Amino acid sequence: MAVEAPVRAVFSAVPAHSRGRLYPEAPGGARSAFRRDCDRLIHSTAFRRLAHKTQVFVFYEGDHFRTRLTHTLEVTQVARSLARALGLDEDLAEACALGHDFGHTPFGHAGERALSRCLQAYGGFDHNAQTLRVVTFLEKRYPNFDGLNLTWETLEGLAKHNGPLTDMAGRPLNPEGLPRAIADYAARQDLELWSHPSAEAQIGAIADDIAYDAHDIDDGLRAGAFRIEELDALPLIGAILRTIALEHPRIEPGRRAHELVRRLITRMIEDVIAETRTRCAEAGVASVDDVRRAGRPLVGFSRAMEEADRAIKGFLYPRLYRHPRVMEIMGDAENVIADLFGHYLARPVDLPAEWRAGVDPADQAALALRIADFIAGMTDRYAMVEHERLFSGPAAH
Repeated sequence: MAVEAPVRAVFSAVPAHSRGRLYPEAPGGARSAFRRDCDRLIHSTAFRRLAHKTQVFVFYEGDHFRTRLTHTLEVTQVARSLARALGLDEDLAEACALGHDFGHTPFGHAGERALSRCLQAYGGFDHNAQTLRVVTFLEKRYPNFDGLNLTWETLEGLAKHNGPLTDMAGRPLNPEGLPRAIADYAARQDLELWSHPSAEAQIGAIADDIAYDAHDIDDGLRAGAFRIEELDALPLIGAILRTIALEHPRIEPGRRAHELVRRLITRMIEDVIAETRTRCAEAGVASVDDVRRAGRPLVGFSRAMEEADRAIKGFLYPRLYRHPRVMEIMGDAENVIADLFGHYLARPVDLPAEWRAGVDPADQAALALRIADFIAGMTDRYAMVEHERLFSGPAAH
């Protein structure tokens, strides 16, 4: 029997009521405004580069580990599932998921740490802020504007991926201040940085958590960073493993790992659906603007699932993210980024011509920010090849 689509929630974003684009455009015919955003993100250069950017393991570690692209696709799948179940706009949820990692550097968080140190005198580097810079300026595809000219709602979701950035008076909530790229764009278009984003954008953020909890367990097991038996003591995970053992006592190790990941994702999605319905009912939200003004996230885990999520992350941090094998490679990767930045700053003539254009080499601040844009857009492979070209030695091996 066919399953009927849920009724659209009263607090769903409606593409016909979008606040529009910075540069007005004619309607997209059969495609909604949010569907057009998805298509622009998928066809962008930044999206393709995600295929060759590290999630946890660098590409030469193996062909089956996640990359930023496969992670993004998994986040998108979870986001669409959540949006469909809650009666929200699937295309807007997908757009927020598709673009959420566009600002990541090569080598994942290691590259971000290195680039932030290089830019310490110029406000540091934040990959969420860089995402906004990519989609509003660095993509050069259209004849009438820079960037992808996404809708206000998608830009809001990308900028506020982790929630509000300022208070009502515009004061940054982060003691380190508002990231430069977001502050620059906010001067052109008000994204209401003091508010929570739409429920669809909140779905994109929680889908990110669900996806990397599950796939980092999978990748960690595949890499031999830990054994599946070590997960048994974790809340939720242990219960799932015991159920699998009862139902499939002779299951092969690979199938058991996949079954764990599959059931974990399902349990987390079901929890978010139930918790979000409860929060929205308690808050009495009746519009997308009610969601923004609710004062707290309305999409999220229950208290029990939050504890399970913390336990998973607490397990993975020392065993996977700080594993000696990962740390050694990421330490080398940080050196690659620092070397490249220092070289281009000293010899801007070695930058590609299009990246040198319009920047006065004597303006160290402008030059440093241009170099950061260039390096942040590199893939792992390109960064390593460029490092070897400039330094005549192995890059991150």
